[in-house]
Amino acid sequence: MIKSEVIIKDTHRGLLYEDGVLKRVLPAGRYELPTGPEFNWLGRRRHPKVEVVLVDVRERELTLKGQEILTSDKVAIRVSIIVQFRVTDPQAAIHQVENFEERVYSDVQLAARRSLASMSLEQILTNRNQLSEDILREVKETAARYGVAILRADVKDLIFPGNLQEIMNKVLAAERMSEAQLVEARTKAQTQQIDAEAKARIQQVESQAYVTAQRASAEAAAESMRIKTEAEVRALQQSQEAAAAYGANPALLRLRELETLRELARNANARIYIGFDKHLAEEKG
Repeated sequence: MIKSEVIIKDTHRGLLYEDGVLKRVLPAGRYELPTGPEFNWLGRRRHPKVEVVLVDVRERELTLKGQEILTSDKVAIRVSIIVQFRVTDPQAAIHQVENFEERVYSDVQLAARRSLASMSLEQILTNRNQLSEDILREVKETAARYGVAILRADVKDLIFPGNLQEIMNKVLAAERMSEAQLVEARTKAQTQQIDAEAKARIQQVESQAYVTAQRASAEAAAESMRIKTEAEVRALQQSQEAAAAYGANPALLRLRELETLRELARNANARIYIGFDKHLAEEKG
């Protein structure tokens, strides 16, 4: 029997058919297959006819360009959509639908029409991602039934009628201007807040320094008063001790008087009045 060699790469899978009946899915590898049926001497076929159909399982991209769709408020827009998908079940992709790539195209197209038909123009403008999310959610489940995984479904372009496009450009320009003004206002407010916080901090530091200085001054005055009071107390104690000593020893008092007289005698201008009689003083007066 003549055989042929089939090599299946990692990027593909093979569906092995015998007489048109699927037997198994072949992973990547090298296979030897009979090239055709063999017949015996009676004309009967001894081996089935073998065929391998290759299915690409790599991720691929499909673009739907310029689909014109009406919104719920009857505004006609043109939308372009990019879909990324790959075959996850080669058997289902070949057996469930005639052409899985064309089926993905039509499913995405219908999902986009249904989604946009339920949305107003304002909703589309304010939440453009909703369209992509609606398409992905609807098509993902449908495509899984014929062995295809939808990885992404993104809106590439939204084209509005001419006059509406001009209005949209003005709206977008106004939005950008508003955003710039908002950023500027926030920056200015943050700067003012930082300045106010810095001034408040400086005032706090100055107040703390003033309070500290006042406390230090008060403590110094109190310490000076304490030292002065202690000195006066000591002087008073010394005077009391001297008075007690003089009272107990009159000679010491006399000695002190003599020392005082001696000191005064050294001064030429000093005057000393000793033992004046009261009557002499009155007569003299």
